[in-house]
Amino acid sequence: METTQEKISLLQEMISFALIDGELHDKEYDFIEIVAYELQIEKETLLKLYENKGEVKVIKDEINRICQFYRLALLMRCDNVLHEREIIKINEIGIHMGLNPYAMKRVLKLIEESPNHIVDANTLIAIFSEQLN
Repeated sequence: METTQEKISLLQEMISFALIDGELHDKEYDFIEIVAYELQIEKETLLKLYENKGEVKVIKDEINRICQFYRLALLMRCDNVLHEREIIKINEIGIHMGLNPYAMKRVLKLIEESPNHIVDANTLIAIFSEQLN
């Protein structure tokens, strides 16, 4: 991640995704707050993002697109309620990012099957890399 604006764009996308089911659950809010902290975005800036919907920028680097897809997948699972609209939206977002639909499907299945919904970073990258060959 290069610029603050790109980081803010990632958080805007996460907030928009979290609200797809019409409700922001406490666990979703906490997860977004953790990501904002890791991205070094101040809490005041994060809170403003909930009020203002901005334009989401396309991520240029493939590794960062994969990471964002994974963040969204974790966000989708953190409230332990899986809505059909979330599944549809995450697939739309992944395709818009230019990610391989088969790799996305495999990652989502691994997250679903994992007891803690976590996928190792090397496995995640390997799945998307396999689709390139």
